[in-house]
Amino acid sequence: MLLLATELQLEQRVMITENPVTIHAALRRVMLVRSLIPLVWLVFALVYARGNGREFLLRWKWILVAGLVVPVGLLLGFPEHVLEIPANGDGSVFRLLGGGKLWVIAMLLLTLAVLMNLEQTFRASVGMSRWRIKYLFLGMVVIFGVKLYNQSQILLFSSYQPALANLGVLAVILGCLLITIGHVRSGFADMDLYPSRTLLQGSLTGILAGAYFLIVGVLAQLVAMMGGAASFPAKALVVLLGIIGLAMLLLSDRFRTGLQRFVSRHFRRDEHDYRKIWTQFTKRISSVMNTGMLGANAGEVISENFHVLGVTVFQVTVDPFELVLLSATERHQDMAPLALEPEWITDLMERGRPFDLEIAPEIWADRLRERCPRTFDHGGDRLVIPLVAAERLTGIVVLADRVNGVPYTHEEIDLLTCIGDQLAAALLNASLTEKVLQAKEIEAFQTLSTFFVHDLKNAANSLNLTLQNMPVHFDDPEFRADAIRAVGRTVERINQMILKLGSLRNELQIRREPGRLDLLCGEVLDGLKQQAVGGPLLEWNLQAVPESRIDRDAMCSVVTNLVINALEATDADGKVKVETFERDGDPGFSVTDQGCGMSADFLKNQLYRPFYSTKTKGLGIGMFQCKKIVEAHQGSITVKSRPGSGTCFTVQLPSATQPVRELLST
Repeated sequence: MLLLATELQLEQRVMITENPVTIHAALRRVMLVRSLIPLVWLVFALVYARGNGREFLLRWKWILVAGLVVPVGLLLGFPEHVLEIPANGDGSVFRLLGGGKLWVIAMLLLTLAVLMNLEQTFRASVGMSRWRIKYLFLGMVVIFGVKLYNQSQILLFSSYQPALANLGVLAVILGCLLITIGHVRSGFADMDLYPSRTLLQGSLTGILAGAYFLIVGVLAQLVAMMGGAASFPAKALVVLLGIIGLAMLLLSDRFRTGLQRFVSRHFRRDEHDYRKIWTQFTKRISSVMNTGMLGANAGEVISENFHVLGVTVFQVTVDPFELVLLSATERHQDMAPLALEPEWITDLMERGRPFDLEIAPEIWADRLRERCPRTFDHGGDRLVIPLVAAERLTGIVVLADRVNGVPYTHEEIDLLTCIGDQLAAALLNASLTEKVLQAKEIEAFQTLSTFFVHDLKNAANSLNLTLQNMPVHFDDPEFRADAIRAVGRTVERINQMILKLGSLRNELQIRREPGRLDLLCGEVLDGLKQQAVGGPLLEWNLQAVPESRIDRDAMCSVVTNLVINALEATDADGKVKVETFERDGDPGFSVTDQGCGMSADFLKNQLYRPFYSTKTKGLGIGMFQCKKIVEAHQGSITVKSRPGSGTCFTVQLPSATQPVRELLST
């Protein structure tokens, strides 16, 4: 505001000066001050009443830098290319040069950006917040709308006319008056609005500005025919005052409500377009699963269509029973949850339909009246909408400060009842969805944790069997050497699993590197042969196979799991055989046992499902984990088994050259 006052003061000095050289120097000072005004107000427009103002400042930072550098740079760097001193000594009109035209264009763009951001903030407001900022918005529109007009005239006629300053003075006076009214109404209250990230799309200001520049070009020709540019500001002032009055009228909630009732009463039309309201409400809540957004969307629809400035939406939580604020079009001082007694909930559910809060004598009604006070004495009675779904109170909506305090009609009560029922069901679904998602997260964590428990169990079994055989074969040096190696490998594997515990919340990730299955199987079997001591015979035939791209740790887990399962399923006089092979150029391995086998029904429906096992102490995770790992390697795992005839698992992986062949073929 100080910059605006300085600009007007300097312009008034220009108007009382007669020397063209002095006027030229003074106009340069005016233009320099004017260069800073849109920039400062653009920063204000980006942060005013916006809860995410910092985000907007970051997105506009380079535009703000350009808005400072370009206009000031043109004035200070190229002063001789801005304004031309009149050769005939007439100081009333100064012709713009190339640099001056660029400066005016920069001012036009910055001024338009201020208006568009103000519009974005105003459109994001609803209910009481819109009522508070309406006159401030109008005041700034008047000031910068006139600036837009003046700058367009300067650009249109390619001349700087100090006489236009009179219109600017009038605009600042009117704008400051409107801003003062806005501050008196709002009481300097803090507000947090969150305009859309899709900046300025569908901006009415941009459309009006484009239409204005088109119309002004036509009017300029008409004015030239009617007496020249001197008569244009006076005529434009009348039009400007008419536009301001029309805007104030259209933005008045009382006018719109009165017009709506006038049409309904005298033209026999329904006061509300119920189909439109219901469609709008359904669209706003149908795809929202967040309870806070549900409350905000519902509050906006009710406020806009029923002309209610204060709409407060509460949710009822269980354990403990509390009223939690979801959204409000008016800021509440007390945001803490309100404890509910069971009989209060029963009383609200029994009421069912919307009711007048002012005449309710219960204690909970006193608490609601304290939480949702009225701002205006003429705002009418407060209305409460109980939100009941599935014989459960999911929340309540409190309506306060209706425009003109108009009582609610029976048709409006019925419509609010339908809206309340729909919102209650949506809140219940959203709450249940949140609980299901939390349960899924816990289930996923438990499932992933069970994978590691299963691997640790195998490692513990390996150590346990080694310890059991140690008293019998301790004097054998070869056994001791093998036992030490087996213990070392098991400890290393446990350490690797511990390192992976930090990534439990991530999906299975395979890091494949070139490797050979025969060498990997040999290492695993070398560590497992101690487990077969005193048990079934463990044999292997590991012929050399082509390289494959494998994750060593993950594939070791597959081989270990299949071999241990085979050993546990086979009697002491039985045999377990592991073989590697090459088929169609791709490597693979098989694990065959002489155990009890599995039924066809188990193979089809339960083998690879988690938490299903034929073993008494099994976790049912091993085969599910094996299948996931093999599929992550783009391989296949098959099984052949019959009860009493043993089982054979076959794993085949693509060779390291297969992706190259696929790439060449495409």
